[in-house]
Amino acid sequence: MSKPLLIFDVQSGFINQFTHHIPQRIAQLIQRNEYDYILFTRFVNSQEGPYQKFLDWHSCDAEPETNIVPELQPFAKPELIFSKQGLCGMPDTMIDYLQKDYIDKIFIVGIDTDMCVLKMAMDLFDLGIEPIVLTDCCASTAGLQAHLAGLAVLSRNIGAVRLREAGLGDGSLAAPSQKIKD
Repeated sequence: MSKPLLIFDVQSGFINQFTHHIPQRIAQLIQRNEYDYILFTRFVNSQEGPYQKFLDWHSCDAEPETNIVPELQPFAKPELIFSKQGLCGMPDTMIDYLQKDYIDKIFIVGIDTDMCVLKMAMDLFDLGIEPIVLTDCCASTAGLQAHLAGLAVLSRNIGAVRLREAGLGDGSLAAPSQKIKD
């Protein structure tokens, strides 16, 4: 049985004050050499898509915002990067790949916990593939509250036992390290 790691949307357009620490954590996770192979998703905000049409949000529609972050590019094989548009679900090419390799469990990290990580973890669950969400290697561009809301929904829908820490967050879940002033 293989042990894959699936990295959701850790791309330049989703790095902000709430997510800037995630690429380094994921790189550290990969460097442990615990995963047989690494898959990536990449969000592309198409002009015809709901984010532009309904929300008037036009970011992440082209490079460099759609590029995998530099810290993770050395681990990204082009044939294992699956592009998707919005929360429309898993790309068919990814489903085919997972089913062809008889994947029954997959470890998940990435951005945004309350959106794509949530949706795709639930899609995997519905496909009969056990998603294991590494909570300290996920974050939300909307901040810690959105991340925690995503984890709460995941806990209810895929089971709290499938939410685990990778040990890279110093007990801070997804929050970046902050020094406390005396």
